[in-house]
Amino acid sequence: MDFLSLERSVWQVLREEKRPIVLYGMGDGADKILARFDACGIRASGVFASDEFVRGHSFHGFRVQKLSEVMERFGEDAVIVIAFASQRPEVLEKMYALDARFDVVAPDVPVVPGAVFDEEFIRMHETEMQQAFDLLADEQSRQVFLDTVRFKLSGRLRYLRASETDKDEVFHTILRPTHEEHFADLGAYTGDTIRELLHYTEGAFASITALEPDRRSFRKLTAYAEELSGSVRCEQAGAWSSDTVLCFSDQAGRQSRVAKQGKETQMRALDSVLDGAPCTYLKMDVEGAEREAIAGAAQTIRQHRPKLNIAAYHKSEDFFQLPLLVHALCPDYRLYLRHHPYVPAWDTNLYAVCP
Repeated sequence: MDFLSLERSVWQVLREEKRPIVLYGMGDGADKILARFDACGIRASGVFASDEFVRGHSFHGFRVQKLSEVMERFGEDAVIVIAFASQRPEVLEKMYALDARFDVVAPDVPVVPGAVFDEEFIRMHETEMQQAFDLLADEQSRQVFLDTVRFKLSGRLRYLRASETDKDEVFHTILRPTHEEHFADLGAYTGDTIRELLHYTEGAFASITALEPDRRSFRKLTAYAEELSGSVRCEQAGAWSSDTVLCFSDQAGRQSRVAKQGKETQMRALDSVLDGAPCTYLKMDVEGAEREAIAGAAQTIRQHRPKLNIAAYHKSEDFFQLPLLVHALCPDYRLYLRHHPYVPAWDTNLYAVCP
């Protein structure tokens, strides 16, 4: 597969752009995109936000405007760069409405610090990409893979929309959870993915083991766990390749992660936590530490072959390297990729089951 032929890099296209380039959104995503603009020699002409967030403030030296003000200044002949992430249906509809009216891109920048997905990145990883593509179990997975490459290169929303599916499809046709699942939840947050699983099992389960490092999220997790009747174990720890203590950003949210500076936090390997206990369903969403979490669960994966639900979007290489890691541990796994409604390509997940 000639992945380089699928699309042009959004960074190169924006570098050549003569029209005004206006960012939609503020915050961490916009910070990353503007930093990339600086590195690529791309000049932004303004910033706007949804009307309810415009209060006369500034962002990176730009006065934050409403879309109507941007139109008064530039007309409709401007390139709009979506610079934040959302899965909320009403926000996605706003993005899609803009995409139908303007020239819109959502440049892909990794959730955690790392390499940006561009032509040079593909040249460095094309062998791994082809190996992962060849391992995928169905046509939908291969479509997601190719559309992920196309989106990461071009930033065009149509590629995300072309292959997205909802969670029902995954749970009903791939994961098929039962009433007897021994569920290990790595990056349990406040219990949202426990709720998700129990929605599909009518509230039934055999056991739940949940790890969450963020102290405020952990309080909410334990409060929810107390409402459940059954074997539930919650541990305030991050998932890692071994039992150790590392600095953690402790940001009270989904993007808390291992960092150079922060609060010292207990990290656990799932193999150590379970100590041979059964695991039939394993979920990992650990903000870029998925490789380490997989290494720390290697014995569990080999021995029990649990159904796997692994976030594959925190780093540019996740959607092809994580399938290769799982295949190396247990070649019997059938590997699937799915993208669920989100802009940019977040909530792109690896699902794996053994026959």
